Amino acid sequence: MFKALKEELDSIMARDPAARSRLEVYFLYSGFKAVRAYRKANWFYRHNHKFIARWISQRARHKTGIEIHPGATIGKGLFIDHGMGVVIGETTVIGDDCTIYQNVTLGGTGKEHGKRHPTLGDNVLIGSGAKVLGPFRVGDNARVAAGAVVLEEVPDNATAVGVPARIVRVNGEKVVHPSENLDQIHVADPLSQCLCRMQVETERLEKRMEEIEERCKEQSA
Repeated sequence: MFKALKEELDSIMARDPAARSRLEVYFLYSGFKAVRAYRKANWFYRHNHKFIARWISQRARHKTGIEIHPGATIGKGLFIDHGMGVVIGETTVIGDDCTIYQNVTLGGTGKEHGKRHPTLGDNVLIGSGAKVLGPFRVGDNARVAAGAVVLEEVPDNATAVGVPARIVRVNGEKVVHPSENLDQIHVADPLSQCLCRMQVETERLEKRMEEIEERCKEQSA
């Protein structure tokens, strides 16, 4: 038990440059307290003491601002940084060494039954304010940007951004979307493009008219 506790504390210290000691993390970090409370609640939940499990989770919610359903499945080394406003649903599965920032929701869309919430692989990072909604998988080493709304599967080693979220990188390589251009500076003027097309078409028609006039002159001569 003490070994597992030490590993949890060390995993947080490794990812948070503001953490100065294990003692500080143990007594002052709301994310650490919420995960500890979840571990207790989950034990009661799995042993069919659902009321006690929910009582522990709701008490932790009032103390930390983090709501983790006791039925969720969470691996080792989960780091909830800051944590206020985090919601983790009942059928959520979280792998090892994941990082979640404040105001993140791992929830459902209200359309599914049974498995309703997402599955996170190992070493996943979910940025602040992101919403991951639905019973799909977010792959190992994936990154979800702050404020993103993820509604479908994210591959391993991918980065998802936007509303709704789209994949912009996989294995460090940029994903090119032909229908999208994220360049905010070199944006073409649609009016100029339209005028240019009209000019080309006008020149083509003028040339065609000149050819017809030449043929008419030749035939009348």
